[in-house]
Amino acid sequence: MSRLLATLCLMTLTASAAEVGATKPLNLPLPDPLLAPDGHRITTAGEWTKLQRPHLLELFRANVYGRNTVERPAQLKFETRDEQTALSGKARRSQVRITYGGPGGEGHIDATLYVPTASAPRGVFLLIVNRFRSFIDEAETKPSEYWPVEQIVARGYATVAFHYSDTAVDKVADHFEHGVFPVYGPTPRQPDSWGALSAWAWGASRIIDYLETNPAVADKPVAVIGQSRGGKAALWCGAQDTRVALTISNESGSTGAALTRRKVGETVEIISRVFPHWFAENYRRFANHEADLPVDQHELIALVAPRLVYVGSAEEDTWSDPTSEFAACVEAGPVYQLFGLDGVGDPTMPKVDAPRQAGAIGYHMRAGKHNLLLVDWNHYLDFADRHWGKR
Repeated sequence: MSRLLATLCLMTLTASAAEVGATKPLNLPLPDPLLAPDGHRITTAGEWTKLQRPHLLELFRANVYGRNTVERPAQLKFETRDEQTALSGKARRSQVRITYGGPGGEGHIDATLYVPTASAPRGVFLLIVNRFRSFIDEAETKPSEYWPVEQIVARGYATVAFHYSDTAVDKVADHFEHGVFPVYGPTPRQPDSWGALSAWAWGASRIIDYLETNPAVADKPVAVIGQSRGGKAALWCGAQDTRVALTISNESGSTGAALTRRKVGETVEIISRVFPHWFAENYRRFANHEADLPVDQHELIALVAPRLVYVGSAEEDTWSDPTSEFAACVEAGPVYQLFGLDGVGDPTMPKVDAPRQAGAIGYHMRAGKHNLLLVDWNHYLDFADRHWGKR
């Protein structure tokens, strides 16, 4: 698809989203993340980690994102295909192929890593690219705000990106015939089989597997970031993979950072009908029955605790619903308090360009529409500076 055609499609979707976004929120009661299955209240970090966290992960796997058939596969290979100086000597660029294999054959993930040369990086920002692959391939020749490698490197961080289609094709018509699904199954698919979002999250974890083998970044904290559907995958990755030190969800909306029971714009009915390949088949059962869903997205954010998490919104992005995204951050706060950590702070919705970054849950709402821009990146880098320490 050409960039022009893709832009026209996005404009059409945005117009439709604005119309739907005028509807009233559901305003249903939220499930309590601290209420255990037997009815008793979780009061310690130990109980959360041992009892409640595994329980909620299971609920999300069974009802929303699906169940992976494999985590780190036994057949996993890393090959550096090219390595050279980049960005006028400011970074070292490595192009790496991660090959995964299983009963159904092989697949691969291509990743591009930039490591600053001036000093050791303070961390690594791992981007799930759900737009044009050229944003990766042309990061130096045609720089984009979507992945501003030079600015990230200048701030003292390494950064790596991969294209989400290397693990799952983002098309309903693919019928799970490419990527990880034919390699690992299950065949036939089950109602709780993993969907594309789980596959993209799985791909980010395989990148972390590689980073752990690279001496330049092996001991550095990793931030996983995604925008829109990539932000949904980033949250699911951070919820499951405890190696992720900072999970960043940029405008992820429905089934991402936004509360399902308080949402305007995109609903479970819409998203599970238009993008059924993203989820477990079971998720469709909750279309127009949100009150029956045993989890909500504040619990997904809470699953990252006690690690850092950051949610970014855009003022005009009613489809994603900034109000519900911020509310989810607030509602995840009691879980962080179990660990003696502050969450997002003041429960009042912040103004535009007034980021909340003091606690373990960060949040900002910028002016403008649905996109990942340099202003967003600067907020995320500021948050990392604050919590990982400035040079």
